[in-house]
Amino acid sequence: MITPRTQHARRLLAGSLAIAVIALSVAAVPSVAAGGLRDCVDITNPHQTNHVGCYEVVWMDGAEYRMTFSNTGFSGNSPQDLAPFYVLAPQTDTPQGAPPNTFPHDHVVPALPQQNHGSYSVHFQGFFVICSGDGIASGACVPAFTDLGGGTVLPLARTVNGQPLTSTEAIESAAAGGSAVLLNLGPTARLIGSISGNL
Repeated sequence: MITPRTQHARRLLAGSLAIAVIALSVAAVPSVAAGGLRDCVDITNPHQTNHVGCYEVVWMDGAEYRMTFSNTGFSGNSPQDLAPFYVLAPQTDTPQGAPPNTFPHDHVVPALPQQNHGSYSVHFQGFFVICSGDGIASGACVPAFTDLGGGTVLPLARTVNGQPLTSTEAIESAAAGGSAVLLNLGPTARLIGSISGNL
């Protein structure tokens, strides 16, 4: 017997698989432009895939930075400790990724350790940050119902308790409090990237 909850879980799983493909193509599609790196979301030519790197803008501790992505995929075993690469609703009026090449979204990555104290990974695992049903019902999580293509619409988190989600701490606190859910996009959304400058 298929219950409404089972149907919802199946739709969410199907959506997450579709999104994993979209997320990987958005974050890891390279450019062959001689003028330097191009924004990953501007590259739509499939023949340019897997030639050189590209960049995207990401949030890190409330500020926007440029992150450069390698064209290198994981072959064999991937690293065990992957840093989170969060994809969520735009945090300002200017999304970091937008139509016509992708859906409106922003990205958040962990902060760099101060003065090289601590560890930093260039290996990332993609996650969608979505509002939980309880978060929406209570008004704690404000969603942006986002059409990801293929009939998949997800409530990407915009704010939680009136606060923007521009740091990993804010996102992980919202998830720990039950207002948001972190949807792991699986092996197809594993990325290699490095902060290459602030905006």
